[in-house]
Formats: sequence, C-alpha cells, structure tokens
Amino acid sequence: MKLDGQVCVVTGAGRGIGRGIAREQARAGARVALLGRGPAVETVAAEIRDQGGEARAYRVDVLDTAGLASVAAAIGRDFGPIDLLTNNAASFVAIGPIWEVDPDAWWHDIELNIRGTFNCCRAVLPSMLQRRSGRIINLTGGGTGTSFPHGSGYGTSKAGVLRFTESVSDTLKGTGVRMFAMDPGLVRTAMTEFQMTDPAGRKYLGDIEQLFARGIDVPPTLAGRLTVEIGSGRFDRLAGRMLFAARGDHELTDDELDDIVKRDLRSLRVNGTPEEHPYDGPRDA
Repeated sequence: MKLDGQVCVVTGAGRGIGRGIAREQARAGARVALLGRGPAVETVAAEIRDQGGEARAYRVDVLDTAGLASVAAAIGRDFGPIDLLTNNAASFVAIGPIWEVDPDAWWHDIELNIRGTFNCCRAVLPSMLQRRSGRIINLTGGGTGTSFPHGSGYGTSKAGVLRFTESVSDTLKGTGVRMFAMDPGLVRTAMTEFQMTDPAGRKYLGDIEQLFARGIDVPPTLAGRLTVEIGSGRFDRLAGRMLFAARGDHELTDDELDDIVKRDLRSLRVNGTPEEHPYDGPRDA
C-alpha cells in the first residue's frame, strides 16, 4: 500500500473533507492521527479501526501552540515520527462586504486558516528536519488565485496559505522535507451547509446552492486520494506548488508533472496571464 507504515496527521478530521482524507490515508496503510476540537474525531477514529485501519483521535485546537506541541509528542509516543501532515482545519464564517461583517469573525477566518496552518507546521517540522524526511499538505480553496468579493477573509487567508507554502517550501530545499498546497474543490460539508442556510450566505453566496443543484459536488475521497499520492512521494517535484483534487490530479502522468515544472505553473505569480499560471480554476471545478 502506498502509505504503508507512515504516520499521518490530519487536522479538522472529525467531518467533511478531513474525515474523507483520514479514511483514504488509513486505507492506504497509514497510521492516522486525527486532530480536532470536538468528539467527532473520536467517532471517525473508531470508524477507521472498525474497518481494519489504525487510527487515534487527539482533541486539540490548532490555535493552541502548547496543546499542539503536547499532541505532537503524544503522536510520537503512540505511533512514531510523523511522516505526513495534512492541514485541513479551516473557518469561513465572515460572509458579505467588509462594512457589514463582524470584524472579529473576519479576523477569525484569517487567524484559524493561516495561523492554525503555521502552528501545525511549526509543531512537526523540527522532527522532520532532524530525520531529513517528511511531507506537509496545506489546503487552499476559493479565492486563492481569484477575487472572492463576499468571502474576502477566507479568500485572503487561502491566498496567504499558498504563498506561505511556496515560501516555506523554498526554505526547505535540500532538507528532504517537502510542502505542498492542495485545493479540494467544492465539497458539500458543514461549512458549505452553513453558507447555504446562514442569511448572509443566502444573500451573498447563492451560487453555491446553484452549483450543488447542477450536480457539482466533489466527493471528499478525491482529496483523500490526492493526499495519498503526495504522501507516496510521486509528486515531490511539485513541492511548493498547488494540486487540484477536483481536476483528478491524483492521476497526473510524469509528462504532465514535468510540464508543470517546466512552465512554472500551479504557483502564485504577479506576472503572466492566467493561462501561463493557472493556479486557480473556477469555483465549481
């Protein structure tokens, strides 16, 4: 199996995309540590064990640096050194023009999505660097490379996650540790359900419900399969770049990977046309 024996950590693993990623990694032979704030991570861990996989749940807030350090140490004792971290935990609650949204909610989206990713990376990197081995996947999303008028906090944070990924990836060159960004596509989750029922969401993000009505609903298994391929090392040449679950990137050929590198695609660039740097597709892709 592609992740046989690897120790994989998934944040926000109690539901939606995180749950799908954890389940796929376990199916690929990984020992999976599920991180989340609530009891749902324990339910998912039990589901994985019931299916013959190996999983443990750890209750922690990704904004709690001391708590993350403690959890990273516990995972090391329970499973061994961490091989793959998938930063999935995210927030999108500030919807609408900035003069209407709650400033604290807007900042919470920024803080959880960027600082939470930073905190988790910082918690696992020292061990990875010491072993000169490890991979990290940071999830992006809508607004990463295009304007997101009524989701400015979320979009700004996800663009920041891609730039963070590129910057840290360059810092890691020659260390044996690699970092990637990944867009899971439009997945029906608790987050999108909130956007479709919240008054501000219904007013400003009505296209999400329309997309689902048209049958555009990316299964979380695609994100899970892509993390398995990244964790296997097949995409190491794309470190620092973004991969797309909804586009079926888990099936990219070696020639296609070489072309991405040669043309310097899947990155956040100021210069060049969208055709030259297609880092972000349509929101329904």
